[in-house]
Amino acid sequence: DDLSALDVVTDHETYEDYLDTQVTPLDMFYLEDEDLARQLVELGYRGSGDVMKRQDFLTKKAAAHALRMGKALEKKEVLSAGLTFEDSPFLAALAEREEPNRTGKMMSIIFLVGKNAKGQEVSGYIDLAHRLKSDAAFEQYFARKKTLIPSPHDLSYFNWDTQVSNSLPSPNFEIITDQYPGVLFRNRRDRKTLNVDPKFETPGDNTVRVCISSPEYEQIVFYDHVMRTKA
Repeated sequence: DDLSALDVVTDHETYEDYLDTQVTPLDMFYLEDEDLARQLVELGYRGSGDVMKRQDFLTKKAAAHALRMGKALEKKEVLSAGLTFEDSPFLAALAEREEPNRTGKMMSIIFLVGKNAKGQEVSGYIDLAHRLKSDAAFEQYFARKKTLIPSPHDLSYFNWDTQVSNSLPSPNFEIITDQYPGVLFRNRRDRKTLNVDPKFETPGDNTVRVCISSPEYEQIVFYDHVMRTKA
């Protein structure tokens, strides 16, 4: 059954290790050759019971590995845990939002204006929850080895030096440009709309606008959208 098959692939590192457990002392007495004994077990001529086929073993081994990797990802390690950022209000604010954005309690959009690696001024809106899942560099951001900067793959991007611009919807937000002179973002889960126009007193239901100053950027605005859970 599936449970015994899972035990087989988790208890044995390789298929050859598994075959060895099926070879009986009597087989070795007569054959005197470990490789030949394995081959005969695999072909079904020897062994102490029903033998799993090599392809079945490899398939179930891969499935067991994928299951372990999936469970490891589900733990959603908080990279900023235990770190302090007294000299960087931005990283402190980012760390404060990491856990709720990883777990789906909050979905923040960050507006940033800063310099990219080439020294060019860029700006854009970043879906933080999506970036936390898709961007492998967050550990380096928190370690100050890299700087989080808008990219052409974010919700919106503009390079002031090259005049290159781009916008892309994310798994969490749709982009609305036909209902208002500015730009609106609609959350895909609760369908609430976020208005990032600073002229409006509030950015929308369940959303708070937070502006901060930090030496790494010319401008920083967080739009924190709290996800309401159903009672």
